[in-house]
Amino acid sequence: MPSIAAGDTAKVTPLMKKDLPNYPGKEGLMISVEYGPGGSSPIHKHEANAFVYVLEGSIVMQVKGEKEVTVSPGETFYESPDDIHLISRNASKTKPAKFIVVLLKKKDAPVVMPVK
Repeated sequence: MPSIAAGDTAKVTPLMKKDLPNYPGKEGLMISVEYGPGGSSPIHKHEANAFVYVLEGSIVMQVKGEKEVTVSPGETFYESPDDIHLISRNASKTKPAKFIVVLLKKKDAPVVMPVK
């Protein structure tokens, strides 16, 4: 699987991609995202159901119309296919953060789409 562009300060690593035969035209994609100290991603959307699980560090997340939240190790976050992800950043300026994202999306659709 190719790497996924998600901003200058995010390292995104594809872990698994699988067609979902019970859901024609859909696929599951699992990625690992790492933010260095102070790292972030630009405003974006996924057009997917995105399930986030934080492994280390803490991340600050906010989708349009919702409050900003800080998600820590062992905690989760969800984005719907219609959400615009306004804030996605490392809560720390001195320690890295790492999280797993499972995306349920249209087959071969872009993983990340910038929003202006």
